[in-house]
Amino acid sequence: MATHVITGAGSGIGAAVARRLHARGDDLVLVARNAARAKELAAAHPGARTLVADLAEPDRISWALSHQELPERVDSLLHIAGIVDLGPVSELRPKTWRQQLDTNLVAPAELTRLLLPQLRVARGDVVFVNSGAGLQAHAEWGAYAASKHGLKALADALRDEERDQGVRVTTVYPGRTASPMQVKVHSQEGREYDPSRWIDPDSVATAVITAVDLPRDAVLENITVRPGPGPR
Repeated sequence: MATHVITGAGSGIGAAVARRLHARGDDLVLVARNAARAKELAAAHPGARTLVADLAEPDRISWALSHQELPERVDSLLHIAGIVDLGPVSELRPKTWRQQLDTNLVAPAELTRLLLPQLRVARGDVVFVNSGAGLQAHAEWGAYAASKHGLKALADALRDEERDQGVRVTTVYPGRTASPMQVKVHSQEGREYDPSRWIDPDSVATAVITAVDLPRDAVLENITVRPGPGPR
């Protein structure tokens, strides 16, 4: 039975991934920002374990995890949590840059560092759920795209560094997905939100799980997921 450490399991893509893996009987270790959130996640996924670590404060993740019991092996580390705040470069303050870089880039790097021993034991997978913004930046997406471009670089470097250890690294680049984050984006863009126009979180979850389940003689290094054809 595989053990998966998942961030962002409370909503959107992360919730879809956690639900699917839980339904098939895998062991889940869900990362929560605080004890109250951990209790909610545990109730939603009976039998799952939780780890409390605030990804918005990556300097404190090591300290937080040192006071909790970590799994002995990790078959997959799934980085799905993220935040977004839009705005033109002319108006973005350092705090906004730091918040997105800390949560979307530095925290995944730190959590990976701390769990690499367990991933090496299992010859496991690290999956980064990135974004189309990790491949191309548009107006008012500067800070978010910078964090996601950095996440791509992190994944590429980690893949080269850990290949001989048997650790596989995959990046998934979803387009706009019907999720709470997309609701916020539409609000910031001043647009009406219609979830039927965008990718279902379960479709992105399928890409994530496919990468993890792929036979060990291969690796899906990069997966791009875009809204499909048809009426939207």
